[in-house]
Amino acid sequence: MVEPRTRCGCEYEWGVLVAFFAERIALGRDQIVSLTQGSADDPCWTTQRDRLLIRAVDELHDSAALTDALFAELAEDFSEAQLLDLFMLAGWYHPISFAANGA
Repeated sequence: MVEPRTRCGCEYEWGVLVAFFAERIALGRDQIVSLTQGSADDPCWTTQRDRLLIRAVDELHDSAALTDALFAELAEDFSEAQLLDLFMLAGWYHPISFAANGA
C-alpha cells in the first residue's frame, strides 16, 4: 500500500473519505493514489472536469485563491452554484482536518 500524502496532513480524514466515497463514485486505485501522490495530469484522470477540480482544489489549498485563468476554465464547465459548492467543500476540509489532527 502506498503511504498517503494528504494536503492537510490528516490521514484519518482522508481514510474516512476514501472508505465512504471511493466505491460509491467508482474511484479506482490509480485515482486514489494520484489524489495523494500525483497530480491532475496523471493519465488516470480522463475527463477535463476531473482535472479541473483537482487543479482547483490544489490551487485553493496552496494559495487560498484561484488564478484568473483557472477560474475562467472552471466557469466554462461549472455553474456559479457548483463553483460555490466547490469553494465551500474545499474550505471545510481545513477545519475538519485541524480538529482531527488536534484531537
